[in-house]
Amino acid sequence: MKIIAMIPARYGATRFPGKLMADLGGKPVIVRTYEATIATNLFDAVYVVTDSEIIKNVIDEHGGKAIMSLKEHECGSDRIAEAVEDLEVDIVVNVQGDEPFVKKEPLEKVLAVFEGEDATQIDLASLMQEITDWKDITDPNYVKVIVDENDFALYFSRSPIPYPRDKDAGARYFEHIGVYAFRKQAILDFYNLPMRSLEATEKIECIRYLEYGKKIKMVETDFMGIEIDTPEDLVKAQEYLNQ
Repeated sequence: MKIIAMIPARYGATRFPGKLMADLGGKPVIVRTYEATIATNLFDAVYVVTDSEIIKNVIDEHGGKAIMSLKEHECGSDRIAEAVEDLEVDIVVNVQGDEPFVKKEPLEKVLAVFEGEDATQIDLASLMQEITDWKDITDPNYVKVIVDENDFALYFSRSPIPYPRDKDAGARYFEHIGVYAFRKQAILDFYNLPMRSLEATEKIECIRYLEYGKKIKMVETDFMGIEIDTPEDLVKAQEYLNQ
């Protein structure tokens, strides 16, 4: 199988504009993410896909590969789909640009499902990690996921799911980590399917796959890194880098 990584990188993030160019230990966040992805040695190629000349230029300056989007896109999956449409690939891994501490082991685990016993059922795979702090569980910036007995996603939400009517029932809560491994056809299908009401309401793009009957295999991981959504997250990332 030919496996590549695509890092969608939009400059104008809503909650933290310009965050991908924010300094993290002497390098922009997007450069840290690109270099960490390369360092896993899991991919035949790694690309940053962006709408920003600023981001493209900084990746070029650091010897990386960057692709400029030709159209305006609502989400990272659309941006990637445009970029891979004419590429000969089997699996496309979407690494979020604001995940500068990408680790090899979780990515290996998510890629391994495409060689597992239920591989033929899988359209895409993604990661989740358990969260136990109630502040995080109720925080809408943390996207939560619930799964069936075979770890296929049932639903994603910014609300706490399941709703804790009985906190002693033993439910575990999982944060969705926005790293995806797509079969190429799955992401092209996504690109050509219109957004429906659930995705539009929650503002969670992977809900589109569920709304159209796609199967998402979830893989549990202990630690993927720190996702930089806010200036406070950048401070946490700097502290982690300094450890």
